[in-house]
Amino acid sequence: MPVLDKRKGDDILSLLPASKRTRQEVVFSSRERAILESGVNGTPRTSNLTAVVMLLEGHVGDIFSLEFHPDGQFLASTGHDRQIFLWNVYGECENIGVMTGHNGAVMELHFSPDGYYLYTASTDMTLGLWDLVSGTRVKKMKGHILFVNSVSGARRGPMMLCSGSDDCTIRVWDPRKHNECCTLNNTYQVTAVTFNDTTEQVISGGIDNDIKVWDLRKNAVLYKLKGHSDTVTGLSLSPDGSYLLSNAMDNTLKIWDVRPFAPFERCVKVLSGHQHNFEKNLLRCAWSPDGSKVSAGSADRFHYIWDTTSRRVVYKLPGHNGSVNDVDFHPKEPIVASAASDKQIYLGEID
Repeated sequence: MPVLDKRKGDDILSLLPASKRTRQEVVFSSRERAILESGVNGTPRTSNLTAVVMLLEGHVGDIFSLEFHPDGQFLASTGHDRQIFLWNVYGECENIGVMTGHNGAVMELHFSPDGYYLYTASTDMTLGLWDLVSGTRVKKMKGHILFVNSVSGARRGPMMLCSGSDDCTIRVWDPRKHNECCTLNNTYQVTAVTFNDTTEQVISGGIDNDIKVWDLRKNAVLYKLKGHSDTVTGLSLSPDGSYLLSNAMDNTLKIWDVRPFAPFERCVKVLSGHQHNFEKNLLRCAWSPDGSKVSAGSADRFHYIWDTTSRRVVYKLPGHNGSVNDVDFHPKEPIVASAASDKQIYLGEID
């Protein structure tokens, strides 16, 4: 994916602001123009993006989290400016909505599986449940007493959320109820959480370097995944629910076998190349829809993508001018997204 350089090429699309809060522009080099218009030079397009690379601008603070909508038509992003932006993925990538309500930086967001809701975790010590049709927050979940670093939702069945916080707890929520369903007490701050595939377990990572798998029937740790030597900043469950991807400040990605009867040594692969630095950002990670690739945020301003079979870096994508904090794969097309501390989002197509 080529680097966008605003000093070169012609600005063939100058988009008007979608609102007073946002601005988007697309700048193409001569080669990108050729690919866009005719697919010449033997380089056919691989997606329905308007251009090989799209730049989305509008946030006024570091972007900490982004995710594609389950149907692939939209993208949500959020971060230090406390605002949740919704973007079109196709066409001119317009900003189509801005939702506000949190009083602190929003650390993580995810869509519900049906695509009707968004979940958010914030440093204002609350979780938010947002209705995408009305563009409003329909539930504010209180209980944590320090920053909430992470939130994740159940993949199937009734809507359930889990959250991890600096107050050293993992909490499980049913948005239909007034308070949390249960509280799991950890020894150290929790920086990343996710449910397992059946929602019977919560998996957490924190500053103690260990990944813990909690049994929700017993409210206790079922087993620990040891191997990281620094804080775990991101967790992502594979599409089939069999494997867990973890990103940590020891500059490694690890893939773990989290099936019920896996061997004692559950770490099956170690991937490296990306970096964490003094900023200590919570860099997230993601799986491709078919499980053949994984990606991770990196403090060196590059977006890394690995092949899970060969463990090789297959893409090292430039363009950002700040730490890449979150990444995601499009659910239906070979498109990747990255969000960074430079307040920018890139969409780009891969082979």
